[in-house]
Amino acid sequence: MDLVLSTDTVPDHEKLAYWRDAVGRALVPVSVVPRAAGPLHGRITGGRLGSLRVAAVESDAQRISRTTAHTGGSDPCVAVHVQTAGRATLLQDGRRVTAGPGDMMVYDTARPYTLDFPERFAGRVVQLPRRALDVPDEHLRDITATPITATAGLGAILTPFLATLVGEAHSCPPAVAGRLASSAVDLFTTLVAERSRAGIADTAREQLVLRIRDHIDRHLGNPDLAPETVAGAHHISVRYLHRLFEDEGITVARLIQRRRLQECARELARGGAAPAVSAIAQRWGFVNPAHFSRVFRGAYGHSPREWRRLRTSGALPGTGCDGAAPIAARPPRPAEADRPRAA
Repeated sequence: MDLVLSTDTVPDHEKLAYWRDAVGRALVPVSVVPRAAGPLHGRITGGRLGSLRVAAVESDAQRISRTTAHTGGSDPCVAVHVQTAGRATLLQDGRRVTAGPGDMMVYDTARPYTLDFPERFAGRVVQLPRRALDVPDEHLRDITATPITATAGLGAILTPFLATLVGEAHSCPPAVAGRLASSAVDLFTTLVAERSRAGIADTAREQLVLRIRDHIDRHLGNPDLAPETVAGAHHISVRYLHRLFEDEGITVARLIQRRRLQECARELARGGAAPAVSAIAQRWGFVNPAHFSRVFRGAYGHSPREWRRLRTSGALPGTGCDGAAPIAARPPRPAEADRPRAA
């Protein structure tokens, strides 16, 4: 690689502007907003590999946005981002996907997108010219901002291949670089075709899951809401309902409980003359105050009253877009989460 851009030797008050320009030079023009106080540190090592533009990026927490104002002056390309450290969230085409180390994300630089890095991160980016990809636009849109892991399908081949490609690009003779670039384009085109076929087969299932999630959100206040009633409302068996949610990373009972807790947390976080804790719990389907207090503490680390006091006093800042702190990673005990009545 022949391009190395680093903020190390730049005065602190100029680091942000320098970094924004560095990302534009190595990849595409964007806006950059730091996620933390203090000077922004970052380093990009980039260059060309045949028809591809490649870059290794490491930097502090930040939000990168590409708007319609940025898209007019460069050739369209498709970016494949392999996360190597930290977490990242990509928003494009009305979808959101979060990636951790080893995951891959795809975005189209011809359309607006946002990349949010909540912590210091590292990643490797390969930009493929849109004109080199023999895929329909609608199939390309199907793959942007969707989860792609290195554990299955073409993702298991393409993810490590691209990550290695970026790291070794500087040592490739031109003839070899051209062949590797062609291989990367072919593999990515095959990935798009694979995902589009799978997408057709999964459309009906995904639509049913979305309807079920919407049904749950609309009936959270019903204390009888449970897997049995959800399955009955959609004319499917409880067994099939559980099969539908095998790939969702959460059981239906736990989803009901999590959504109820999130809505309770949102109400508790409001200041002013807020309703009593018991009234909030009952409004969102919890009929047993002791049970509610126990599962709330397990999720948020404080009793509902303690959490309300800390949130409204500012001693416990919210981090979610709804003003509620995130639910703890520790799942509720099976006896609490998977009982027939989720309340």
